Amino acid sequence: MTPTACGIDFGTSNSTLGLGHADGGRLIALEGGEATLPSAVFWEVDDPEPIFGRAAIAAYADGEDGRLLRGLKSTLGSSLIHERTAIGRRAVSFREILGRFFGHMRDRLDAVAPGVERAVLGRPVHFVDGDAEGDRAAEDVLAEIARAAGFSDISFQYEPIAAALHYESGIAAEELVLIVDIGGGTSDFSIVRVSPERARVADRAADILANDGIRVGGTDLDRLLSLSQAMPHLGLDSPIRGGKGAMPRHYYVDLATWHRINRLYTGKALSDLKALRREADRPELVERMLCAVEDRRGHALAMAVEGVKIALTAEEAARLELKPLVGGPNPVVARAAFEEAVAAPLDRISDSMASVLAQAGLEAGAIGTVFMTGGSSHIPALRARVAARFPGARIATGDMLGSVGTGLALEAGRRFG
Repeated sequence: MTPTACGIDFGTSNSTLGLGHADGGRLIALEGGEATLPSAVFWEVDDPEPIFGRAAIAAYADGEDGRLLRGLKSTLGSSLIHERTAIGRRAVSFREILGRFFGHMRDRLDAVAPGVERAVLGRPVHFVDGDAEGDRAAEDVLAEIARAAGFSDISFQYEPIAAALHYESGIAAEELVLIVDIGGGTSDFSIVRVSPERARVADRAADILANDGIRVGGTDLDRLLSLSQAMPHLGLDSPIRGGKGAMPRHYYVDLATWHRINRLYTGKALSDLKALRREADRPELVERMLCAVEDRRGHALAMAVEGVKIALTAEEAARLELKPLVGGPNPVVARAAFEEAVAAPLDRISDSMASVLAQAGLEAGAIGTVFMTGGSSHIPALRARVAARFPGARIATGDMLGSVGTGLALEAGRRFG
């Protein structure tokens, strides 16, 4: 059947694009045979055209001279979206970078189904916590970027609702489901009444009993793991001036935060760190920090930390390979240490599940299934919190990176089919 519209899940870590028609929806391949496209852009210093996705990450990992940008969705709802960043000798706005990424997805769409101009875009429940005006501004900017990429008719759907639509396509009976969508930058929660019969109803507003979200996601867990297990080996909290002070923390927070790493790649930051090395009681630690900044290994370090987080979903311990990047040890990180480092955001996620339950006026026993999606949904400590909150519910998972995109494609088919 000819597609009439598409669903776009622009994620902090990964993105998808699906075609929708009156009878369903499907994801298309965005890179090689893969439906997921890492939300990454690499710009070689002297090349006016960037590269995207896995190819962008590979170019950076291979040591090509240029700039890797990830976590771009996090600029929406922040002042960064209006700022420019240095790429070689040029200054490029973050808005333009997001536009290039959307243009790349548009090219992939046109290769499969040219001429599709209607789109349902996924969005978190809140781009910005507690700031309705900032939330609207973020949605407006995203819509403008999509229009500039050639989508003339645009609407939005909450990402957890899209995940619910995907889940609903595989059930046999009516139930109440709690959707827990742990993305790269946000966590969203919705309680939805689903059934095979309700799936055919165009207006599902009455079936959405509650939804909420917080600006906490997988990249926050990466940052806290880095600060706990990597940055102390680079001098975090180490003494200076004979114990009269400590290394300034903000340098390490920047190095542990994807979209802030490049703030350190300036002459002033490097000069300041060299001055601090002279005052450090443990200069060998600060030397590793200097190595990360001077040789621009911050993103490689962040990827190594992310790899440890992923490994700890299945293993009790994983080795963090620091020596090839900055020298020093290759420490073993225990799952227990990771769980201690990220306890606060996981508690916030757990509290948000309780909040959305109260918003719906329900007891935990009313939830038949907790459907978990998003890249961090397999973290054992998170699943333990879910099981504790909903001891009688089934915990289900779908396509960790494609559930939202598939649901958006289904929604696009229903809205525009």
